[in-house]
Amino acid sequence: MDNKKNEELLFLKEQLDFFQQIGAEFFPLAPVAAGRSEEAGKRLEIFASLEKTVLSCKKCPLAAARTHAVPGEGNKQADLLFIGEGPGHDEDLQGKPFVGRAGQLLTKIIEAMKFTRDDVYITNLVKCRPPDNRNPEPGEIEQCHPYLLQQIELIQPRVIVTLGKVAAEFFVPHLKSIGQVRGRFQLYRDIPLMPTYHPSYLIRQPDNRSLRKMVWEDMKKVMALLDGS
Repeated sequence: MDNKKNEELLFLKEQLDFFQQIGAEFFPLAPVAAGRSEEAGKRLEIFASLEKTVLSCKKCPLAAARTHAVPGEGNKQADLLFIGEGPGHDEDLQGKPFVGRAGQLLTKIIEAMKFTRDDVYITNLVKCRPPDNRNPEPGEIEQCHPYLLQQIELIQPRVIVTLGKVAAEFFVPHLKSIGQVRGRFQLYRDIPLMPTYHPSYLIRQPDNRSLRKMVWEDMKKVMALLDGS
């Protein structure tokens, strides 16, 4: 009798799994959906609190010279997360990431991938502009990077794209050049991570079409992974 009951329960589970996969709605799924919605709502509340913390942060010297801190922008439940090194002049003035010339190029790349900026999330390794757009220093990264790690944990992206050597090196220590790793997925806490060139690097070499081609090849790999192919 017990074996027969176990077989019946197994059959029922297989049937329910099948109906769920095809989207049938004639058995109750509401408690699961409600639970997921509640969890997402809590994450968004924590995210809002995190952004307020970033905006008022004064943990490192970069805060003294900033106009605005730049937490990030976009879909806080995005499948795709872009990470640069730090805000520049235009970003500091507007409080938004990647809005200058490099940002305009990044927007074109995102749109070529059949996304909008509202579909993805865009942020930086450090949230305040380094003077003269220099690279962030180790101490500045040390103070600021916990914000980024919490953003990743809250967003739970399916894929991360790092833009430029500084952002890539945070996840791939002792990196000598971005060319060592670009185009090849790395892993961060089981999340595929694609390092590629920073848009500003492409702008500084407008005649080097091969660089743009390499970035696009990297993005095609990202798209393929997101599409599950």
